[in-house]
Amino acid sequence: MTQTARGAQRRSVSAQRRVQREEQILEAAMQLFAEHGYSDTDTQLLAEKLQIGKGTIYRYFPSKRALFLAAADRVMRLMRQSIDASIQGITDPFERLGAAIRAFLGFFAEHPEYVELLIQERAQFKDRKKPTYFVHRETNIKRWQELYRSLIEAGRIRNMPVERITDVLGSALYGTMFTNYFLGERPSVEKQANDILDVVFYGILSDAERKKGS
Repeated sequence: MTQTARGAQRRSVSAQRRVQREEQILEAAMQLFAEHGYSDTDTQLLAEKLQIGKGTIYRYFPSKRALFLAAADRVMRLMRQSIDASIQGITDPFERLGAAIRAFLGFFAEHPEYVELLIQERAQFKDRKKPTYFVHRETNIKRWQELYRSLIEAGRIRNMPVERITDVLGSALYGTMFTNYFLGERPSVEKQANDILDVVFYGILSDAERKKGS
């Protein structure tokens, strides 16, 4: 192996270790922020939990604010990974949509502490124009809008602005996530997902009532 190759290998290993350490810090920070709140979480407490020096944390994140926002961003990255894994290999558009909805609800049902972080972000950082949740939503929503366009072109759903579909469905999921968190007790993810899909796909009007309206 040449010296250049060895140097590249060392840089690659160093980069991997940095990513691993960063993820380790963020995972612990997410738990502490959710448990104690932003104001009452001290970076010294985080350092003790990880058994590292406080300076190590600041080498990765220059401030507590930067650490918190990175933790909120990680929530959304993990959610995206969960949804992507759930729809992998599914070709039917409606089945993909159903799997994505179940993955979304299941993700936050399994990790209520992540919902707490999103709530804290809105409370603590009102100076931000867009919360992390909506930044990620705007980035990822285009693929779903393309899916709806393909269904409209195929005549499988009504012709309407795809933005209208994503806004209504997105708001339903966003509201369900917070309702579940605040109430504590909730139906199964499967039931909630099926209820949302049933109302979205079939509406609430009977066939007779729809014909009367038309």
